[in-house]
Amino acid sequence: MNPLGVSHRATPCLALDIGGTKVDVALIDGDGAITERERVLVGEHPTDLFDYVVDVARHLRGASCVDVVGVGCAGPMTVGGAEVSPLNITQWRGFPLRARLEEALGATVFVEGDARALAAAEGVFGAAVGNRCYLSMVVSTGVGGGLVIDGRLLDGDSGNAGHIGHLNVVPDGALCSCGSYGCLEAEVSGWAIQARTGRRAEDADAQTRERTAQLVGRAVGSLASVLDFNHCYVAGSVALGFGDDFFSVATKTARSFAQLSYTGALEVSRTGLGDDGPLLGAAVVAWRGVHR
Repeated sequence: MNPLGVSHRATPCLALDIGGTKVDVALIDGDGAITERERVLVGEHPTDLFDYVVDVARHLRGASCVDVVGVGCAGPMTVGGAEVSPLNITQWRGFPLRARLEEALGATVFVEGDARALAAAEGVFGAAVGNRCYLSMVVSTGVGGGLVIDGRLLDGDSGNAGHIGHLNVVPDGALCSCGSYGCLEAEVSGWAIQARTGRRAEDADAQTRERTAQLVGRAVGSLASVLDFNHCYVAGSVALGFGDDFFSVATKTARSFAQLSYTGALEVSRTGLGDDGPLLGAAVVAWRGVHR
């Protein structure tokens, strides 16, 4: 049993990764292998997204005996995903996702924030195996994260702990989707880079790439001093697309902001999860729920 309360030989489950642009649905066996999968594009279903996702989930389940569902969903959300309000899915505001899925699928459903689910998967299948304290984050279209401290995924009052994307890194900076100014997400996410430079993140110049890494490092270093961790694992198309230089600059900056002796080994590294990380995160949500 891993410190996060997950066995590598767990029950098979149905996993849903719900993001702002797509919903991936998969059957995952007890060892974490994806046996079947389908994708739903959010933009193609402006009014009937939930019904279509349910149809896909029913199709994948088929005649199998899978009776537990794990969901990683963009937030924010209330405790346990009782209600979700993904910023980029406007048809879902205060949407009772967990109850609706349980009713539609006749299964036990567990819901967690997508970046927090990825953080848990990093400790079960990824680069954080064996680490009891770490930050996991995604720098992509948006910026999210999850914190594991003393082997436990931190929840917070509402289950939303870990939203590093809304840590202020530029006082009086760009307007964020949350309504504040200068959040990390408003400065380094894919949409923020395009708004600031007029270019897609993958076409960003060297100065933009360095600034992005520096601001991520600033956020990581600030958190490391407060929460006493030395490992940060980063996923997402922006960070991974910027390559090795991103991680070296982010690490150097993080260390410059975390000067206390206990953060001397602080390092910003690549995720150990591949493209299937978000779905594995959803599966870990199901397995943690069953264990609890």
